[in-house]
Amino acid sequence: MTIIVTGAAGFIGSNIVKALNLRGERDIIAVDNLSRAEKFHNLVDCDIGDYLDKEDFVARFARGDFGAVRAVFHEGACSDTMESDGRYMMENNFRYSRAILDSCLEQGVAFLYASSAAVYGGSDVFVESREYERPLNVYGYSKFLFDQIVRERLPAARSQIAGFRYFNVYGARESHKGRMASVAFHNYNEFRANGRVKLFGDYNGYAAGEQTRDFVSVEDVAAVNLFFLDHPERSGIFNLGSGRAQPFNDIARTVVNTLRAQRGEPALGLAELVAAGLLEYVPFPDALRGKYQCFTQADIGTLRAAGYEAPFLSVEAGVARYIDWLTARA
Repeated sequence: MTIIVTGAAGFIGSNIVKALNLRGERDIIAVDNLSRAEKFHNLVDCDIGDYLDKEDFVARFARGDFGAVRAVFHEGACSDTMESDGRYMMENNFRYSRAILDSCLEQGVAFLYASSAAVYGGSDVFVESREYERPLNVYGYSKFLFDQIVRERLPAARSQIAGFRYFNVYGARESHKGRMASVAFHNYNEFRANGRVKLFGDYNGYAAGEQTRDFVSVEDVAAVNLFFLDHPERSGIFNLGSGRAQPFNDIARTVVNTLRAQRGEPALGLAELVAAGLLEYVPFPDALRGKYQCFTQADIGTLRAAGYEAPFLSVEAGVARYIDWLTARA
């Protein structure tokens, strides 16, 4: 049966397509907007059955043009948290998602979609419950509002709906994201270009580089999505992070030491990296004061309760694998 992936040429979408291919799936319809044509590179080593522009897809899916569809992985969205065009964001992230959800429910198709940890915004509790959801930007609000629609639909839904609140995802196939790419990606390019990595200095009670996030490998993100594909009886909204908060210093140290290891050089501790000028701290920017999350950590209790038992990669393991992947393609 056909599987549809929206945002298929994007970061998480292309990783899901590749993960499906590794399981022998080829009957995949890739949906995206290639007005930024460079994203096609993410699909070059993937096998798909067809490609559709996002503007053509919704009406054709509603008409049932694709026959028996097993599932839709809806990863397509504007993920730029600095986007200020609220009309565009709501049309692209909310209305478009709602149209696909409606068609999935009408046709009995499993709907697995990308939500975001941005729904928590100003909260310091990361549990899938309405009282902790406080988006700080229109991107977070677009995801928050769609999650509310899903909550309304879930009790009567006769097919699977599973939403995943992605935390700080890093990994292969994200180079097209520019400034919205992961800190691991930016640290890698900065070190190769300048021989050092820069991080924010102390801020809001956190020491330099010790602002802390839940960093999750895109390998794990794809694995969770495929787990739910295999278990269509399981629905809900789930945090998708590692469940372990680690500081930005851990990212930088892993990036630099992985690149050093590739050159046959020994690993250095954090203090040694700073003393050698390989890691530098810069003043926290005024523009981000009051708008920056210094701590995130997914509560993955609901995900575990749904039966997902596999361990998540640590920063040290996942980022090292990612840096080796980037270097191999440099």
